[in-house]
Amino acid sequence: MIEPGRTGGYLALFSEIGFILLVATLAGVGIGYWVDKQLATLPVFVLVGLFLGMGIGARGTWSLIKRFLASFDDGPVPPGGNRQG
Repeated sequence: MIEPGRTGGYLALFSEIGFILLVATLAGVGIGYWVDKQLATLPVFVLVGLFLGMGIGARGTWSLIKRFLASFDDGPVPPGGNRQG
């Protein structure tokens, strides 16, 4: 269950994950396409760029999720002053 007041954080997280994956993948494919046009080797570098872009996007997503989960540890202290975990 989503804690009250964290809904906006989750929406921002999910939209940023999608944005990171989209931009990294499209950038990889775009750069690969440009290299393929220069070398006349079309689809080789498009595929290389696709996989590199997906890998970079996955790494960025992993980093983003780690930072988001770490924010739970830095959150406000509940009433009573005791943290669980």
